[in-house]
Amino acid sequence: MVKSRQVGNHKSDKKKHIAKTWKTKRRTKDLDQIHADMKPEVAAKLLNQEVDYDVTGNAQHYCLHCARYFVDLRSMKEHFKTKVHKRRLKQLSEEPYTQAEAERAAGMGSYIPPKKVEVKTQPVEEAMD
Repeated sequence: MVKSRQVGNHKSDKKKHIAKTWKTKRRTKDLDQIHADMKPEVAAKLLNQEVDYDVTGNAQHYCLHCARYFVDLRSMKEHFKTKVHKRRLKQLSEEPYTQAEAERAAGMGSYIPPKKVEVKTQPVEEAMD
């Protein structure tokens, strides 16, 4: 009797692929990208998007600070009360890291501590029916 041979169950290249999938599954925008999105002209575009049926909630309910879409206004308001949202606001209150700051840290200038930026939860506009 000959032992049957299984093919392709535990190859090392599959393990790497799975690990990469797990790491990038819930990848969100970085803080400096969100700071760029918080500029008034960009924020206005993101908060007033056209209806897109491929995005959650038809792209009508978007949290600017967390870069997340919500199904409806009620769930977005509930999100504003969560620890995740408040933690993100606290992270965004510090000025983003710049190339000039990196050069100062490397010894090409004197250290200047990062400034605080006032970040508040976005205003929610009630839809009138």
